Amino acid sequence: MDAEREARVELWWLPVGAGGTIVAHTSRWWEQLRAYRERRPPRQLLHAALELFTGDQRYVIEMMPQWGQPPEASGVVATGPVGLRMLGRFRMFRYQVRAWPQGILPDREYAVAAPTVIPLSPAQARTLLDTLHTVPIHTWGRSLAPSGDMWNSNSLVAWILCQVGIDATTITPPVGGDAPGWAAGVVAATLHRQSDAVGRRV
Repeated sequence: MDAEREARVELWWLPVGAGGTIVAHTSRWWEQLRAYRERRPPRQLLHAALELFTGDQRYVIEMMPQWGQPPEASGVVATGPVGLRMLGRFRMFRYQVRAWPQGILPDREYAVAAPTVIPLSPAQARTLLDTLHTVPIHTWGRSLAPSGDMWNSNSLVAWILCQVGIDATTITPPVGGDAPGWAAGVVAATLHRQSDAVGRRV
């Protein structure tokens, strides 16, 4: 019981498109093209998700398409556009950032490894929840300058970890896997800190 009450995040690596067909196929074709251009073997594409334990509550934190979510899902803290910013007016082209209390982690059964457990102080756990409301609303699937990497669900997780002082650049997916978007999240966190610093000076 003491272990269950400890504040921490558990970082899960899930195959992109696990349990589905269309996303699994399209992401595999995209990775094959990318691997060909980079002259390397294709890698397994992975999607990062977090479970946050505050000591007395558990949250599932993910960035997901707005459509197709279970009706009981809750804890939406932000929404943003997918593909093109102008398309964000349509539900089919919006994503949600969600901190779902006692939520369900989709596709957990397909996880490629046990979660990476990152201990937190109670203050860090509170900060993590609070900063979710300030997540930058970039367009999912578009390159985020100057990273050259796309903004997606992996970007969100990297951004979150950076907000509580965790060096996301030291975290890598399991061997043989790739997490597109991770670098974009690190860059977004750096830009966020710089913006805060400017705001404090003003």
